[in-house]
Amino acid sequence: MSNTLYGDVEQQVLKKAQNIKLLVCDVDGVFSDGRIYLGNDGEELKAFHTKDGFGVKALISSGVDVGIITGRRSNIVANRMKSLNVKYIVQGQEDKLPALNEIVELLGLENSEVAYIGDDIPDLPCIESVGLGVAVNDAHPIVKAKADFVTFTPGGFGAVRELCDLIMQQQNTLADAKGASV
Repeated sequence: MSNTLYGDVEQQVLKKAQNIKLLVCDVDGVFSDGRIYLGNDGEELKAFHTKDGFGVKALISSGVDVGIITGRRSNIVANRMKSLNVKYIVQGQEDKLPALNEIVELLGLENSEVAYIGDDIPDLPCIESVGLGVAVNDAHPIVKAKADFVTFTPGGFGAVRELCDLIMQQQNTLADAKGASV
């Protein structure tokens, strides 16, 4: 175990984080707290944490690509991810592994160079196929048991930022983190 900004992390996780060139995230329950607010007219609202936004922008500026794969479709998600300069946005994909494999192939990466963060059963195939499979702190217990690492922070409240910081810390780019406005 080694101490990171958020707590003690196993050495094997830190070693895996050194090799990450792509971070792929689920959205609901990871970037958001998993709740979906619906208005009387069917309007859908989601809350995103600025900590996660800064972390994503900083990670991208450090040279690591970022993508999202989500089972739902939402203009809110598309707009938020575009504002964070996320290049790979896949929505409406209930079976996430084919989309993940397509992004990995497009970038010419090995699975060992990919981190995936999720919170529920549909994320398991991706978590189990990448070099660093991560579950948010409030993920389903089965997902937490299968992940290489469980964040100290719950989904929607900075878990993505925590993972971005961990990757940058292990790649010695955290001190130069630049996220601009989020």
